Amino acid sequence: MQQQLALLHELRRMSARVGRNILLVQGAGGNSSIKQDDLLWVKASGTWLADAEHKDIFVPVSLGAARAALAQGDERVPLAPGAATALRASIETSLHALMPHTVVLHVHSVNTIAWAVRSDAQEEFAKRLEGLAWRWLDYHHPGLPLAKVVNDALAQDKVDVLVLGNHGLVVGAETSAAAEALVDEVERRLALAPRSTIPPDQGALRSICAGTAYRLPKDPQCHSVAIDPYSRAIATSGSLYPDHVVFLGPGLPVLERGEDLRALTSRARTDGPPHPAALLIPGLGCVVRKDAGDGAEAMLSCLALVTCRLPLTAQVRYLTQNNESALVNWDAEWYRQQLTANRGTD
Repeated sequence: MQQQLALLHELRRMSARVGRNILLVQGAGGNSSIKQDDLLWVKASGTWLADAEHKDIFVPVSLGAARAALAQGDERVPLAPGAATALRASIETSLHALMPHTVVLHVHSVNTIAWAVRSDAQEEFAKRLEGLAWRWLDYHHPGLPLAKVVNDALAQDKVDVLVLGNHGLVVGAETSAAAEALVDEVERRLALAPRSTIPPDQGALRSICAGTAYRLPKDPQCHSVAIDPYSRAIATSGSLYPDHVVFLGPGLPVLERGEDLRALTSRARTDGPPHPAALLIPGLGCVVRKDAGDGAEAMLSCLALVTCRLPLTAQVRYLTQNNESALVNWDAEWYRQQLTANRGTD
Protein backbone atom coordinates (compact mmCIF):
# COMPACT_ATOMS: atom_id res chain seq x y z
CA MET A 1 0.00 0.00 0.00
CA GLN A 2 2.79 2.44 0.88
CA GLN A 3 4.50 1.76 -2.43
CA GLN A 4 1.26 2.35 -4.34
CA LEU A 5 0.72 5.66 -2.56
CA ALA A 6 4.30 6.67 -3.35
CA LEU A 7 3.84 5.89 -7.06
CA LEU A 8 0.60 7.86 -7.19
CA HIS A 9 2.38 10.75 -5.48
CA GLU A 10 5.09 10.61 -8.17
CA LEU A 11 2.38 10.77 -10.84
CA ARG A 12 0.88 13.83 -9.17
CA ARG A 13 4.23 15.63 -9.00
CA MET A 14 5.10 14.82 -12.60
CA SER A 15 1.62 15.77 -13.83
CA ALA A 16 1.79 19.14 -12.07
CA ARG A 17 5.19 19.92 -13.61
CA VAL A 18 3.99 19.02 -17.08
CA GLY A 19 0.70 20.83 -16.55
CA ARG A 20 2.46 24.08 -15.67
CA ASN A 21 4.35 24.06 -18.98
CA ILE A 22 2.10 25.85 -21.48
CA LEU A 23 4.12 24.38 -24.36
CA LEU A 24 2.84 20.95 -23.28
CA VAL A 25 -0.56 21.50 -21.66
CA GLN A 26 -3.11 24.31 -21.85
CA GLY A 27 -5.99 24.56 -19.40
CA ALA A 28 -7.78 21.26 -18.87
CA GLY A 29 -6.12 19.70 -21.90
CA GLY A 30 -3.95 16.62 -21.59
CA ASN A 31 -4.22 13.78 -19.10
CA SER A 32 -2.13 11.20 -17.27
CA SER A 33 -2.65 7.86 -15.57
CA ILE A 34 -1.02 5.03 -13.63
CA LYS A 35 -1.99 1.36 -13.42
CA GLN A 36 -1.86 -0.38 -10.05
CA ASP A 37 -2.99 -4.00 -10.28
CA ASP A 38 -6.61 -3.75 -11.53
CA LEU A 39 -6.93 -0.05 -10.74
CA LEU A 40 -6.37 2.67 -13.31
CA TRP A 41 -5.90 6.07 -11.68
CA VAL A 42 -6.66 8.59 -14.44
CA LYS A 43 -7.13 12.35 -14.53
CA ALA A 44 -10.75 13.42 -14.13
CA SER A 45 -12.47 15.19 -17.02
CA GLY A 46 -12.36 18.97 -16.82
CA THR A 47 -9.57 19.16 -14.23
CA TRP A 48 -6.16 20.73 -14.77
CA LEU A 49 -2.94 18.72 -14.63
CA ALA A 50 -1.28 21.80 -13.13
CA ASP A 51 -3.46 21.32 -10.02
CA ALA A 52 -2.39 17.70 -9.46
CA GLU A 53 -0.44 18.35 -6.26
CA HIS A 54 -3.08 20.31 -4.37
CA LYS A 55 -6.40 18.99 -5.74
CA ASP A 56 -7.81 15.48 -6.08
CA ILE A 57 -7.83 15.36 -9.87
CA PHE A 58 -7.33 11.58 -10.26
CA VAL A 59 -10.19 9.09 -10.14
CA PRO A 60 -10.01 5.26 -9.87
CA VAL A 61 -11.34 3.07 -12.67
CA SER A 62 -11.48 -0.72 -12.78
CA LEU A 63 -8.95 -1.59 -15.50
CA GLY A 64 -10.58 -4.93 -16.30
CA ALA A 65 -14.04 -3.37 -16.53
CA ALA A 66 -12.74 -0.55 -18.73
CA ARG A 67 -11.11 -2.94 -21.18
CA ALA A 68 -14.21 -5.17 -21.22
CA ALA A 69 -16.41 -2.15 -21.97
CA LEU A 70 -14.14 -1.14 -24.84
CA ALA A 71 -14.27 -4.65 -26.27
CA GLN A 72 -18.08 -4.25 -26.32
CA GLY A 73 -17.81 -0.88 -28.07
CA ASP A 74 -18.85 1.08 -24.97
CA GLU A 75 -16.73 4.11 -24.06
CA ARG A 76 -18.70 4.87 -20.88
CA VAL A 77 -16.23 3.87 -18.20
CA PRO A 78 -17.66 3.77 -14.65
CA LEU A 79 -15.49 4.54 -11.66
CA ALA A 80 -14.26 1.70 -9.47
CA PRO A 81 -16.66 0.55 -6.74
CA GLY A 82 -16.45 2.75 -3.65
CA ALA A 83 -14.92 5.75 -5.45
CA ALA A 84 -15.87 8.78 -3.35
CA THR A 85 -16.07 11.48 -6.03
CA ALA A 86 -18.64 13.07 -8.30
CA LEU A 87 -16.07 13.62 -11.05
CA ARG A 88 -16.00 11.66 -14.30
CA ALA A 89 -12.97 9.88 -15.68
CA SER A 90 -11.17 11.63 -18.54
CA ILE A 91 -12.78 11.36 -21.96
CA GLU A 92 -9.49 9.73 -23.02
CA THR A 93 -9.69 6.95 -20.39
CA SER A 94 -10.09 4.33 -23.12
CA LEU A 95 -6.71 5.32 -24.55
CA HIS A 96 -5.04 5.00 -21.13
CA ALA A 97 -6.67 1.61 -20.50
CA LEU A 98 -5.44 0.19 -23.81
CA MET A 99 -1.83 1.31 -23.50
CA PRO A 100 0.08 -1.53 -21.77
CA HIS A 101 2.49 0.80 -19.98
CA THR A 102 2.25 1.47 -16.26
CA VAL A 103 2.24 5.25 -16.79
CA VAL A 104 0.61 7.00 -19.74
CA LEU A 105 0.93 10.71 -20.44
CA HIS A 106 -1.09 12.56 -23.09
CA VAL A 107 -0.13 16.17 -23.84
CA HIS A 108 -1.19 18.80 -26.35
CA SER A 109 2.38 19.72 -27.14
CA VAL A 110 2.59 22.96 -29.12
CA ASN A 111 5.56 21.67 -31.13
CA THR A 112 3.87 18.33 -31.86
CA ILE A 113 0.64 20.00 -32.97
CA ALA A 114 2.53 22.48 -35.16
CA TRP A 115 3.95 19.49 -37.03
CA ALA A 116 0.82 17.32 -36.83
CA VAL A 117 -1.42 19.82 -38.67
CA ARG A 118 0.87 19.83 -41.71
CA SER A 119 0.17 17.77 -44.81
CA ASP A 120 3.79 16.56 -44.82
CA ALA A 121 3.63 15.58 -41.14
CA GLN A 122 4.34 11.87 -41.48
CA GLU A 123 7.54 12.35 -43.46
CA GLU A 124 8.82 14.95 -41.02
CA PHE A 125 8.06 12.81 -37.96
CA ALA A 126 9.79 9.83 -39.57
CA LYS A 127 13.01 11.82 -39.80
CA ARG A 128 12.83 13.42 -36.38
CA LEU A 129 11.64 10.46 -34.32
CA GLU A 130 13.92 7.84 -35.84
CA GLY A 131 15.05 5.31 -33.24
CA LEU A 132 12.00 5.68 -31.01
CA ALA A 133 9.18 3.12 -30.87
CA TRP A 134 6.62 5.49 -32.35
CA ARG A 135 3.54 5.40 -34.57
CA TRP A 136 1.59 8.06 -36.49
CA LEU A 137 -2.22 7.98 -36.33
CA ASP A 138 -4.47 10.10 -38.52
CA TYR A 139 -7.04 12.24 -36.76
CA HIS A 140 -9.89 10.35 -35.10
CA HIS A 141 -12.59 11.63 -32.78
CA PRO A 142 -11.43 11.35 -29.14
CA GLY A 143 -12.84 8.50 -27.09
CA LEU A 144 -13.91 5.21 -28.68
CA PRO A 145 -13.05 6.04 -32.33
CA LEU A 146 -9.49 6.95 -31.33
CA ALA A 147 -9.26 3.97 -28.97
CA LYS A 148 -10.06 1.56 -31.79
CA VAL A 149 -7.19 2.73 -33.99
CA VAL A 150 -4.86 2.82 -30.98
CA ASN A 151 -5.79 -0.78 -30.22
CA ASP A 152 -5.00 -1.78 -33.82
CA ALA A 153 -1.63 -0.01 -33.70
CA LEU A 154 -0.67 -1.68 -30.41
CA ALA A 155 -1.61 -5.09 -31.79
CA GLN A 156 0.91 -4.70 -34.62
CA ASP A 157 4.03 -3.63 -32.75
CA LYS A 158 5.53 -2.29 -29.53
CA VAL A 159 4.71 1.41 -29.38
CA ASP A 160 5.88 3.89 -26.73
CA VAL A 161 5.05 7.10 -28.60
CA LEU A 162 1.81 7.89 -30.42
CA VAL A 163 1.60 11.02 -32.55
CA LEU A 164 -2.04 11.93 -33.08
CA GLY A 165 -2.77 13.91 -36.24
CA ASN A 166 -4.34 17.32 -35.47
CA HIS A 167 -4.40 16.41 -31.79
CA GLY A 168 -1.23 15.82 -29.78
CA LEU A 169 1.19 13.33 -28.26
CA VAL A 170 0.82 10.20 -26.11
CA VAL A 171 3.70 8.38 -24.44
CA GLY A 172 3.85 5.29 -22.28
CA ALA A 173 6.56 4.21 -19.85
CA GLU A 174 7.06 2.17 -16.69
CA THR A 175 7.52 5.13 -14.35
CA SER A 176 6.37 8.74 -14.17
CA ALA A 177 9.95 9.95 -14.53
CA ALA A 178 10.47 7.85 -17.65
CA ALA A 179 7.24 9.14 -19.22
CA GLU A 180 8.25 12.74 -18.56
CA ALA A 181 11.74 12.09 -19.95
CA LEU A 182 10.26 10.58 -23.12
CA VAL A 183 8.07 13.64 -23.67
CA ASP A 184 11.15 15.82 -23.16
CA GLU A 185 13.06 13.80 -25.76
CA VAL A 186 10.26 14.12 -28.31
CA GLU A 187 10.05 17.85 -27.58
CA ARG A 188 13.78 18.24 -28.15
CA ARG A 189 13.51 16.57 -31.54
CA LEU A 190 10.43 18.50 -32.65
CA ALA A 191 11.34 21.96 -31.32
CA LEU A 192 10.32 24.81 -33.62
CA ALA A 193 11.37 28.45 -33.35
CA PRO A 194 8.43 30.87 -33.10
CA ARG A 195 8.12 33.87 -35.37
CA SER A 196 8.50 37.18 -33.57
CA THR A 197 5.90 39.91 -33.93
CA ILE A 198 5.35 43.50 -32.90
CA PRO A 199 3.67 44.27 -29.55
CA PRO A 200 -0.10 44.84 -29.44
CA ASP A 201 -1.59 48.32 -29.41
CA GLN A 202 -3.21 48.00 -25.99
CA GLY A 203 -4.47 51.57 -25.95
CA ALA A 204 -6.34 51.10 -29.22
CA LEU A 205 -7.70 47.76 -28.05
CA ARG A 206 -9.02 49.21 -24.79
CA SER A 207 -10.69 52.00 -26.74
CA ILE A 208 -12.35 49.47 -29.05
CA CYS A 209 -13.54 47.39 -26.06
CA ALA A 210 -15.00 50.35 -24.12
CA GLY A 211 -18.71 49.85 -23.54
CA THR A 212 -18.76 46.37 -25.06
CA ALA A 213 -18.82 42.79 -23.81
CA TYR A 214 -15.13 42.38 -24.64
CA ARG A 215 -11.82 42.95 -22.85
CA LEU A 216 -8.11 42.34 -23.43
CA PRO A 217 -6.83 38.80 -22.76
CA LYS A 218 -4.66 38.20 -19.70
CA ASP A 219 -1.81 36.63 -21.71
CA PRO A 220 -0.02 39.20 -23.95
CA GLN A 221 1.29 36.49 -26.29
CA CYS A 222 -2.29 35.85 -27.44
CA HIS A 223 -2.10 38.99 -29.55
CA SER A 224 0.41 37.50 -32.00
CA VAL A 225 -2.31 35.43 -33.65
CA ALA A 226 -4.00 38.69 -34.71
CA ILE A 227 -0.92 40.78 -35.44
CA ASP A 228 1.06 38.26 -37.53
CA PRO A 229 -0.66 38.01 -40.95
CA TYR A 230 0.23 34.34 -41.48
CA SER A 231 -0.86 33.29 -37.99
CA ARG A 232 -4.11 35.20 -38.51
CA ALA A 233 -4.75 33.52 -41.88
CA ILE A 234 -4.33 30.08 -40.32
CA ALA A 235 -6.53 30.86 -37.31
CA THR A 236 -9.37 32.20 -39.44
CA SER A 237 -9.30 29.48 -42.10
CA GLY A 238 -10.43 26.53 -39.99
CA SER A 239 -9.92 24.46 -36.86
CA LEU A 240 -6.56 22.87 -36.12
CA TYR A 241 -7.25 20.50 -33.19
CA PRO A 242 -10.11 19.47 -30.87
CA ASP A 243 -9.68 22.02 -28.06
CA HIS A 244 -9.49 24.78 -30.67
CA VAL A 245 -13.06 23.90 -31.65
CA VAL A 246 -14.42 23.15 -28.18
CA PHE A 247 -13.27 26.32 -26.44
CA LEU A 248 -12.94 28.91 -29.23
CA GLY A 249 -15.32 27.65 -31.91
CA PRO A 250 -14.52 26.67 -35.51
CA GLY A 251 -12.04 29.24 -36.82
CA LEU A 252 -11.84 32.73 -35.33
CA PRO A 253 -13.70 35.80 -36.64
CA VAL A 254 -11.99 39.06 -37.52
CA LEU A 255 -13.11 42.55 -36.59
CA GLU A 256 -11.98 44.64 -39.53
CA ARG A 257 -10.83 48.22 -39.12
CA GLY A 258 -13.81 50.53 -39.07
CA GLU A 259 -16.25 47.92 -37.78
CA ASP A 260 -18.06 48.86 -34.59
CA LEU A 261 -17.61 46.33 -31.78
CA ARG A 262 -20.46 47.96 -29.85
CA ALA A 263 -22.88 47.29 -32.71
CA LEU A 264 -21.69 43.68 -32.99
CA THR A 265 -22.20 43.17 -29.26
CA SER A 266 -25.68 44.68 -29.39
CA ARG A 267 -26.76 42.51 -32.34
CA ALA A 268 -25.49 39.34 -30.66
CA ARG A 269 -27.37 40.21 -27.47
CA THR A 270 -30.74 40.83 -29.18
CA ASP A 271 -31.12 38.59 -32.20
CA GLY A 272 -28.62 35.76 -32.33
CA PRO A 273 -26.28 33.34 -30.62
CA PRO A 274 -23.68 34.58 -28.11
CA HIS A 275 -20.93 36.66 -29.65
CA PRO A 276 -17.62 34.89 -30.37
CA ALA A 277 -15.32 33.91 -27.51
CA ALA A 278 -12.52 35.91 -29.14
CA LEU A 279 -12.07 38.34 -32.00
CA LEU A 280 -8.94 39.14 -33.98
CA ILE A 281 -8.25 42.76 -34.88
CA PRO A 282 -5.60 42.81 -37.64
CA GLY A 283 -2.44 44.65 -36.72
CA LEU A 284 -3.65 45.55 -33.22
CA GLY A 285 -4.24 42.33 -31.26
CA CYS A 286 -7.13 40.24 -30.01
CA VAL A 287 -9.99 40.70 -27.56
CA VAL A 288 -11.99 38.15 -25.57
CA ARG A 289 -15.48 38.13 -24.12
CA LYS A 290 -15.61 39.48 -20.57
CA ASP A 291 -17.13 36.20 -19.42
CA ALA A 292 -14.42 34.10 -21.08
CA GLY A 293 -13.08 31.64 -18.54
CA ASP A 294 -9.55 30.47 -17.85
CA GLY A 295 -10.06 27.50 -20.17
CA ALA A 296 -10.90 29.62 -23.21
CA GLU A 297 -7.99 31.98 -22.54
CA ALA A 298 -5.57 29.06 -22.24
CA MET A 299 -6.72 27.76 -25.63
CA LEU A 300 -6.24 31.18 -27.21
CA SER A 301 -2.67 31.18 -25.88
CA CYS A 302 -2.17 27.72 -27.34
CA LEU A 303 -3.48 28.81 -30.73
CA ALA A 304 -1.05 31.72 -30.78
CA LEU A 305 1.85 29.44 -29.81
CA VAL A 306 0.99 26.89 -32.51
CA THR A 307 0.36 29.28 -35.39
CA CYS A 308 3.57 31.25 -34.83
CA ARG A 309 5.52 27.98 -35.21
CA LEU A 310 4.08 27.10 -38.60
CA PRO A 311 6.46 28.16 -41.39
CA LEU A 312 5.17 30.30 -44.25
CA THR A 313 5.63 27.37 -46.65
CA ALA A 314 3.58 24.87 -44.62
CA GLN A 315 0.47 23.28 -46.12
CA VAL A 316 -2.00 23.17 -43.24
CA ARG A 317 -4.57 20.41 -42.83
CA TYR A 318 -7.70 21.42 -40.93
CA LEU A 319 -10.38 19.41 -39.18
CA THR A 320 -13.43 18.79 -41.34
CA GLN A 321 -16.90 20.20 -40.66
CA ASN A 322 -17.97 16.71 -39.60
CA ASN A 323 -15.07 16.60 -37.13
CA GLU A 324 -16.09 19.97 -35.75
CA SER A 325 -19.75 19.04 -35.45
CA ALA A 326 -18.94 15.83 -33.60
CA LEU A 327 -16.89 17.77 -31.04
CA VAL A 328 -19.31 20.66 -30.53
CA ASN A 329 -22.29 18.34 -30.03
CA TRP A 330 -20.52 15.81 -27.79
CA ASP A 331 -21.97 15.58 -24.28
CA ALA A 332 -18.56 14.66 -22.84
CA GLU A 333 -17.06 17.91 -24.14
CA TRP A 334 -20.00 19.96 -22.88
CA TYR A 335 -19.40 18.51 -19.41
CA ARG A 336 -15.68 19.30 -19.61
CA GLN A 337 -16.37 22.89 -20.63
CA GLN A 338 -18.60 23.42 -17.62
CA LEU A 339 -15.88 22.22 -15.23
CA THR A 340 -12.96 24.01 -16.81
CA ALA A 341 -14.51 27.42 -17.47
CA ASN A 342 -12.60 28.64 -14.42
CA ARG A 343 -10.14 26.66 -12.34
CA GLY A 344 -11.89 27.64 -9.16
CA THR A 345 -14.90 25.52 -10.17
CA ASP A 346 -12.98 22.25 -10.49
